[in-house]
Amino acid sequence: MFRFHAVLVALVTLCGAGYAQAQESLVDRSAEAQRRQAELQTRIDAADDETRRLIGDLRQARAEAQRVEAYNAELERVVARQAEALARRERALEGAATLHEELPPLLRGMVERLDHWIEADLPFLRDERRARVASLERVLSDPALSPAERLDRVLAAWRGELAYGRELDAWRGLLDGEREVDFLRLGRVGFYYLTPNGHEGGVWKVEEQAWQPLDKAARRSLADGLRIAREQRAPELLTLPVSQTISRPETTRERGGDAS
Repeated sequence: MFRFHAVLVALVTLCGAGYAQAQESLVDRSAEAQRRQAELQTRIDAADDETRRLIGDLRQARAEAQRVEAYNAELERVVARQAEALARRERALEGAATLHEELPPLLRGMVERLDHWIEADLPFLRDERRARVASLERVLSDPALSPAERLDRVLAAWRGELAYGRELDAWRGLLDGEREVDFLRLGRVGFYYLTPNGHEGGVWKVEEQAWQPLDKAARRSLADGLRIAREQRAPELLTLPVSQTISRPETTRERGGDAS
């Protein structure tokens, strides 16, 4: 009986040890499985990051390709325009010999007409404009300048004169070289002066080639015009006499014709 009990105890002990070992082995396998699962998840996360990076690179490459295509299209248009310009220049060069002979008298005539125009025009900034014409005289006789450069200088002077007709300008200067006044120019339609105290003012009359005095109402309007030109007042309608003589077209009745 004692031996049987001992054997039973030994069996129980062995079973307990085996159970403990089995349990320990199961824990180890579970830990290993968890480790492997963690590694797998890490690889999956890394793969997701790589996928997202590759998708981003793909989008960036696609956008870059679109920009390159747009640039190439624009470059093609530029090349086409340059080809057209080159063709025009080649056609122009075909007549260069004739142009070389005709250009000097043409430029001389343009400078003379500009000089006459300034003399007959409103007398604003006349010294400055005469100096521009004098500089053109030197341009025409300068052997260092090519015919194309001379033409550019003459055309630039004409463009400057034509621009005066579209400008509203105001400045302070001397009237007849004596009194300091404020001048106002409305293109080539009106040229005026006003004394600083506003008590005297005048409009240049082309037909008389002289200043005509302005009344009090016109001087107030002229003062408003000076402030508008100097951007000190919002633009508005000005009531002023004009410098140029504006003739009314004759009607059929005024010419003695039949109105029917």
